[in-house]
Amino acid sequence: MSDTTTNPASPILPWKTRIALSILSRVTDFTRRDNGTVNRSLMNLLDITKQIPSKPVRGLNIADITVDPSRNLWFRLYAPADEIMKLPSGTTAAAGNLPVFIFFHGGGFAFLSAASIGYDVVCRRFARENSAVVVSVNYRLAPEFKYPCQYDDGFDVLKFIDSKQCKEFPANADLSRCFLGGDSAGANIAHHVTVRASNSTTTFQELKIIGLIQIQPFYGGEERTESEIRLRNAPLVSLPRTDWLWKVFLPNGSDRDHEAANVFGSDKSVEDMKRNPNFPHTLVVIGGFDPLQDWAKRYYEGLKKCGKDVDLIVYPNGVHAFYCFPELPETDLLFKEIKDFITKKCLK
Repeated sequence: MSDTTTNPASPILPWKTRIALSILSRVTDFTRRDNGTVNRSLMNLLDITKQIPSKPVRGLNIADITVDPSRNLWFRLYAPADEIMKLPSGTTAAAGNLPVFIFFHGGGFAFLSAASIGYDVVCRRFARENSAVVVSVNYRLAPEFKYPCQYDDGFDVLKFIDSKQCKEFPANADLSRCFLGGDSAGANIAHHVTVRASNSTTTFQELKIIGLIQIQPFYGGEERTESEIRLRNAPLVSLPRTDWLWKVFLPNGSDRDHEAANVFGSDKSVEDMKRNPNFPHTLVVIGGFDPLQDWAKRYYEGLKKCGKDVDLIVYPNGVHAFYCFPELPETDLLFKEIKDFITKKCLK
């Protein structure tokens, strides 16, 4: 293991975490073809291939729900199986009081899915620890589907849930206490879907977003930040990888200052956010060994300047995607912070 005093770009990590990060980095590199496409067959090896269980698993009912088969838009639903659940605060909640957490997986808009093993484990934990109904969205991927397909898919899932077309959706889900969130590119999608939803006053009958959770969000711009340069060879989100991901996601001819990446990069974007009175309280999570941290800080500062309620949590030793590794001490801390955030918003 490297000593951070001699190599500040390399945190001290358990060996199995290092191996997992290295393998995932190499797999994403290997699946990128020279013609700009992705070898999906190889990436699918990271998905859960066995059938979703028909019976409750450790107190959760799990099901895959199709929204639009023509674009393979679906979500994995995690619903507490008990009629009476305990809220994170320890108080008992009767039917109709379970919050809804709509989650978008990471992967740079181009990799992974709602069926990926790591995200399935994470979403089960979100559902159990928060006594929440969790919706893990399987959106279309770049480069086959570029901006704004991922945002459109997220927004359409919200409309599908609000219209109550899903018979598997539990009756004890409270759509007026809905949270959106994600990690990395998923956090980016969650932000843009939240912007669209909070600007819409007539689209939804019951669904109301009361909180946004941004776990190491993937934002960017043409400028090279200090953390991008210092951590340019970090696992998963090295500078060459993120440059490629933006290139295959953003519209042809666009650069990284496009509003999808640099959300507060123009005066218009700032003014639009200031005029959005319904944008919810936001939690931003940053890792000290994440190359994306400077852009995440700018996002946090941008929300503050626009007068929005926003909290910031920094884990100095956190690498990108640290919370997918239960052996890291920061992982339990983050799940507790998210639990506290959801509890406080639900009790208001």
